[in-house]
This record gives sequence, C-alpha cells and structure tokens, in this order.
Amino acid sequence: MKEIQAFFEEGSEWLPLIIDGATSLAIGLVIFFVGKFIASKVAQWCENRLLKSSVDKAVAGFASSILYALMFAGVVLMALGQVGVETTSFIAILGAAGLAVGLALQGSLSNFASGVLIILLRPFRSGDFIDAGGQMGTVDRIELFHTYLRTPDNRIIIVPNSAVMNGSIVNFSRESTRRLDLVVGISYDADIRLAKQIMEDIVAADERILKDPACTIAVSELADNSVNFFLRPWVESEDYWTVRADLLEKIKYTFDERGVGIPYPQMDVHIHKQES
Repeated sequence: MKEIQAFFEEGSEWLPLIIDGATSLAIGLVIFFVGKFIASKVAQWCENRLLKSSVDKAVAGFASSILYALMFAGVVLMALGQVGVETTSFIAILGAAGLAVGLALQGSLSNFASGVLIILLRPFRSGDFIDAGGQMGTVDRIELFHTYLRTPDNRIIIVPNSAVMNGSIVNFSRESTRRLDLVVGISYDADIRLAKQIMEDIVAADERILKDPACTIAVSELADNSVNFFLRPWVESEDYWTVRADLLEKIKYTFDERGVGIPYPQMDVHIHKQES
C-alpha cells in the first residue's frame, strides 16, 4: 500500500512536467503546420503580385521560391524554440554541419547557384522557346533548383539549372525574325528555270514572308538523284512553323501541276545476260 502511495506521489511530481512538455510539443506542431501554410500562401501572393506588376514569370517564380524557403526556415526555428530546443545552439550546430551537408549536396548547391545566374544574366525569359540541357521547350518557370519547360505536346520537362547553364543555350524566341532554311530537290530532267520561278512566285504571294531581308533561292547542290535548291525566306518568329509547313505544301502542289518532278532515292540495276 505504501509503495502504491509513493508511486502516485512521484507521479504527481512528474505530471506537471509531462503536461508542460506535451503542451509545448502541441503548440510547436501547430506553429510548424500553420506557419508552413502561411509561408506557402504568402509566397503565392508575392508571386501573383509580381506577375500583376508585369514582372517576368520566371523571375516571379524564383523570387517566391526563395521567400518560401526563408519563411519556412524561420517557422522551423520558431517551432523548435517552442518545444524547448535552444535555437542559438541549434543554429551553431547547423552551421557546423553546413560544410558537411554542402559537400554532400554539391549538385543541389550548383543548381541553386546556376538558378541565380539565370535570373541575373537572363539568357531567356518565360515564354521563350529554347534548347538547353539537351531538352527543347517553352520556358514555363524557374525555381531554386530546376527550370520547367513545356513541350509543344504539353509535357513538362524539369531540367536542373546546372545542366542549363553548363551547356549551350539556343533561344529561338529572342529575335523578332527568323530565317527558314529549306532544301527543295527536283529531278535532273526538270526545268531548273521553271522550278525557280515557281518558288519565287510562291514566296512573293505569301504576305507573311518579309521583303527585307530578301529571300534567297539558288541551286545548292547537284546531288546523286536530284538538283537541290536552298530556299531561305525571312519571317516573324511566331510565323516560323506555319510558314514552313505552308511553303512545302504549296511547292509540292504547284510542282505537280506544272510537271516539275521531285525525285526520290533510287537505284538502277542493269542485268547482263552472258551467253554460254
């Protein structure tokens, strides 16, 4: 009986500590989850405000990512402080462990540094069609570690920022005009002058093709099976693909109507009969 009474007396001494610890832990969890939610909403609000202020979408996304990371770090420190962890010593421990973590996460730090360089140097903007990191697509957004590209068939490609900055970047949208480089082949028995005149008429009739610089049409090669022309008109960048498709279609139809043959690879086989 005395042992049971002693147990409850000892429990009554520990009970306030347990209650205080549980309360601190509960408040710390509330601070963490609520703070995380608020940080997400504030970062999203900041991004929307930047977009309404005509800031480039890529820059707005990068800025909101940094803001969220900083706010989330503050929320974690507040939650740990509420639980009872000494945040000053905790920050010192994090600083000491930062070197080891940095060495282990060299790739991520490289991606972050490359993201900063992308924002500062601006080799491309949101909405530009680029070829970078071995991928092609329209820039959707730039975040702390990755660049998001949207392909013409509506796929999202996530490319590490370091892969973008460490390789060649081809920006197809930077300039307002682009040149089409087409190769058109005709058969050897076709009339070269007629074929050239047909292409000149088709180019002159298309209002989307710029007059300056002038379109170049000339024989480029006497190939194995065809006489090849290069056709090089200049167009607005946004008209590039539609003009390309329309030109090829019109040239094929008109060549067929005017009797200009378009050859295909072929092989002539000669059989010699040997008399016995």
